[in-house]
Amino acid sequence: DHFEGQLLDADYALNNFNWMWLSCSGFFYQYFRCYSPVTFQKKNDPHGHFIRKWVPELANLPAKYIYEPWKAPIAIQKQAGIQIGVDYPKPIVDHAVVSKENMNKMSLAYDVHKDKSADSSKAAQKNSKGKSYMDEPPKKK
Repeated sequence: DHFEGQLLDADYALNNFNWMWLSCSGFFYQYFRCYSPVTFQKKNDPHGHFIRKWVPELANLPAKYIYEPWKAPIAIQKQAGIQIGVDYPKPIVDHAVVSKENMNKMSLAYDVHKDKSADSSKAAQKNSKGKSYMDEPPKKK
């Protein structure tokens, strides 16, 4: 609700899946393509103009720290008039660690699905000797 309320172009169906995809927590066949919120922005806005406009707390930080303000030394934070953890929140997670964990979990989920699908296919082939699975009741184990 919070994010949707902040967007100018909110679209529930589109935004929710995009957020899951970009965080490597959505079921998408290219789950290993995880976008870094730092690297992606450095590439597209190296000086941080967007951040400086919309996150005024970070406006005075040098470009080197604009996308990772928590890495700015205390002296730089003081010069910029900000204290991370007070004026701007500390990171909730370490993206480098959590994105890899999410990709590993997605890989495992896909592997489990493939194994189940393969087992189902084998069972269907075994049971299809001219008969439908509907022709006889399941056998008790």
